[in-house]
Amino acid sequence: MLRNVKLFSTLFILFFNVAVNLFPQSKTELINYVNPFIGTSNGGNTFPGAVVPWGMVSVSPHNSPGSPSGYIYGGKYFYGFGHTHLSGTGCSELGNIIITITKTNTTDPENYKTTYSNETASPGYYFLYLDEYKIKAEVSTSERSGIIKFTSEEEVEIDLLIDVGRNLSLVGGGEIEILSNREITGYNISGGFCGEENRKNVYFYSQLNYEAEKMTISHDDTIIDETKYSVKDEPLVCSARIKIQPDKPLIIKTGISYTNKENAKENLLKEIIHWDFDEVVNYAKDKWNKVLSQIIVNDSERTNKMKFYSALYHMLIHPNIISDFNGDYPTMNEHKVKNYSDRNRYSVYSLWDTYRTLHPFLTLAYPKQQSDMIKTMIDMYDEQGYLPKWELIGNETYMMVGNPAVPVIVDSYVKGICDFDINKAYEAILKPVNLDKNEKAPPVRAAYHYILEYGYIPFDQNMEDEWWAWGPVSTTLEYNYADWTISQLAGLLDDTENQNKFYQRSLSYKKLFDPETKFLRPKLKNGEWMEPFDQLATEGSGDWVGSGGPGYVEGNAWNYTWFVPHNVLGLIELFGGEKEFSEKLLESFINEQFTINNEPDIFYPYLFKYTDNYSLHTSELVDQIMDSEFGIDENGLPGNDDCGTISGWFVFSAFGFYPVCPGSDDYVLNQPLFDEIEIQLDQNYYSGNELVIKKKFGNTREVIFNGSRMNSNFIKHSEIIKGGELIFIIPNGEEK
Repeated sequence: MLRNVKLFSTLFILFFNVAVNLFPQSKTELINYVNPFIGTSNGGNTFPGAVVPWGMVSVSPHNSPGSPSGYIYGGKYFYGFGHTHLSGTGCSELGNIIITITKTNTTDPENYKTTYSNETASPGYYFLYLDEYKIKAEVSTSERSGIIKFTSEEEVEIDLLIDVGRNLSLVGGGEIEILSNREITGYNISGGFCGEENRKNVYFYSQLNYEAEKMTISHDDTIIDETKYSVKDEPLVCSARIKIQPDKPLIIKTGISYTNKENAKENLLKEIIHWDFDEVVNYAKDKWNKVLSQIIVNDSERTNKMKFYSALYHMLIHPNIISDFNGDYPTMNEHKVKNYSDRNRYSVYSLWDTYRTLHPFLTLAYPKQQSDMIKTMIDMYDEQGYLPKWELIGNETYMMVGNPAVPVIVDSYVKGICDFDINKAYEAILKPVNLDKNEKAPPVRAAYHYILEYGYIPFDQNMEDEWWAWGPVSTTLEYNYADWTISQLAGLLDDTENQNKFYQRSLSYKKLFDPETKFLRPKLKNGEWMEPFDQLATEGSGDWVGSGGPGYVEGNAWNYTWFVPHNVLGLIELFGGEKEFSEKLLESFINEQFTINNEPDIFYPYLFKYTDNYSLHTSELVDQIMDSEFGIDENGLPGNDDCGTISGWFVFSAFGFYPVCPGSDDYVLNQPLFDEIEIQLDQNYYSGNELVIKKKFGNTREVIFNGSRMNSNFIKHSEIIKGGELIFIIPNGEEK
């Protein structure tokens, strides 16, 4: 089976290249450059199934239950199609509601799994062949509903199985209610993200185009003689006995809701009222073509175009819509239902990751969606008392460190998205930092009171505190950066006191700089350095594998010493100048202490642009990373995509400019990957119509914007949103 899947991947890539050569692509055919299998191996944790841009529902195969997306390329067995998924995360969750076909009425996935082959995927569509049953399975989706089509080669009697007892992280139980021999509703109890206690009901309503011969509910392999049944933390399935005819495919349509069963039904009946599978596929593909067409790449290099549009595709999945068709949505940690009449509510805020690339990208290219995401975050503050940190389906998981909601909001406001309540946002931003050193910080700013007392979080913090700081060095650096963004916003709001106060706090990273070892390293309360100090250690910050070296988060001293995006020139000064800084920074790449899949690292190749004599290292390193770490098959991502964050690094790098410091108006200039890129600007937010990026070759290296030569390595967002031409001239001899 694995050999067949590998062969198909090779044939898919060959067919793609032949097809593009034969048929030149227009603006409406950009989906042909997307391979949803990219990142489904090599730890990318993406999923290949059907989803529309920012859709609530994603119908995707499970071949690796328990893995973050339910799927790892090359898995031997098919365990069913789930209807909700996370893309690129490090922990598993969602994956409900699971639907498959079987000849065994069972609640155990190991008993209803089956082999498969010949899978294919494109945006909004997925196909596989179930070998044992000789049945083709195809799926597609709208925003809140999914459709599955089973086509049999011969007459066959099967059980259509709906598993509501489990998701990808736990067996939470749920409820099944048989409404008729064509209709089923209920919910699954989801949760368990990264071992957390978060729980949320995922409601569903399903319709069949066949009338089942019989329908049964099974609780832990015991058939229940009832039409409605619920359990908690135990297996529960519904099976529909159906005789499929070869000339009539079996179709099951499912609406999903996070509020109630009635809304799940309405979501389906409003979005997929018919039984025309192809119409749903065309709807999904049209949605993808429209959003991808915001950015047009003109270049003969087809492999890089496939990398680019697949990365863009992965950036437009999360945060995703959580509100129902009628506007209902679950509130944050309140277990209440409220309603929006004029916009969408969003969920899945992996903010420690996404503040670095994804949200700055949405701010530039999709500001309407970014604005609605910020409005959602502010509403979450109203509902739970704090801005989100790592929100998942209306629950705060408190994953990762820092205060990442702050740079997301500030960056958008600085760059011109101002159609949200900035006063309420500012109130939310200041709430967890307005405390004294004797007052314990709230969880969104865990251990922040140490910053007020020492200027840093000491290694010998009180580990008895409920909210101690994972990786005191890393957390200090994240807080320093977030405080700098607060100072930027305070300045725009004419709050001089807070502007100065938080700017000074943002510089306290200097207390952790060791001039002897030239590392940012853990320090004790008494001001002495933590010993022993191992600059290469990647374990010990927590009691789990991969927690990071003592004092660091998922990394070591090399991975974090450069993490001062808001004060790079100040860090250079601490090193003793650009020579010392650049040579040690380069050493981190030579000694393989840089990792592109570790979020704090990802802007480090651009730091050379802050020097006069070492800036060429940026283009060399970025080119090398884009070429060697990203690909067009299942291994095409260098690790967890983290809800589009790593894909965002590739997209910005392809543009030729990069947001090293979100919250600043500046991008660092490098050079584009393609001959020409056209970015359509939203004139509801920006004055320009289109930004055209061009790559040309000449005698000197220079950047020209709208006819004027750029005199630095930086360009302002406020300038590029006016539109025009951004031309990068690269010296002859550097052509690839």
